[in-house]
Amino acid sequence: MRMRMLVIEDDEKTLRLLKQGFSEHGFVVDGCSDGIDGLEAAVSQEYDLIILDGMLPRKDGWDVLEQLRRTDGNTPVLMLSARDAVEYRVKGLTIGADDYVVKPFAFSELIARVHSILKRRKDSLPSTLTFEDLALDPKRFDVARAGQKIELTLKEFLLLELLLRHQDDVLSRAYIAEQVWDMSFDCDSNVVEVNIRRLRSKIDDPFARKLIHTVRGRGYVVR
Repeated sequence: MRMRMLVIEDDEKTLRLLKQGFSEHGFVVDGCSDGIDGLEAAVSQEYDLIILDGMLPRKDGWDVLEQLRRTDGNTPVLMLSARDAVEYRVKGLTIGADDYVVKPFAFSELIARVHSILKRRKDSLPSTLTFEDLALDPKRFDVARAGQKIELTLKEFLLLELLLRHQDDVLSRAYIAEQVWDMSFDCDSNVVEVNIRRLRSKIDDPFARKLIHTVRGRGYVVR
């Protein structure tokens, strides 16, 4: 699954270069150029990491981070700022940034910092994902329900892992296609529906309690 990133940066050239650079490193990148739009995107969508400029129009990065942390304490945030004084670095880290990079910066350093944050994040996650009597072990490629081992194809496994990592969140077909199949969503494609149906036949059909649900007009959810 490709990592999804949000870059909130008001300098048009820097935003363009960051989007291009991270896209070339395999990320799916969204961009916003002011604090209000950036905060709205950050709280309304799921991201694996947010890159946040400190100086932004309409709402600065410090305020964006403070408001974000009131509702989301998990999404990693890397702050960018031309302010290199220790007091600003301490402020950013204190209010919830995972790292702080001073402008100007080398992109090679930035991508290294991003990978370091994501590795720490991955290492802190539980090794086994569970929901009721369903368990998925990403490292061993094992799935079991009610103690019964279930054989899945690679795409079925990745699809189930995505749903379990977003329990109670409704995931759109476009988001699923982007994350599992690494492709832009095609309205004429039924690849998501076909694999959801196959996954249900193994995960839900043999059991009374159904875990994978369709939310009409929105997508799919485990709950």
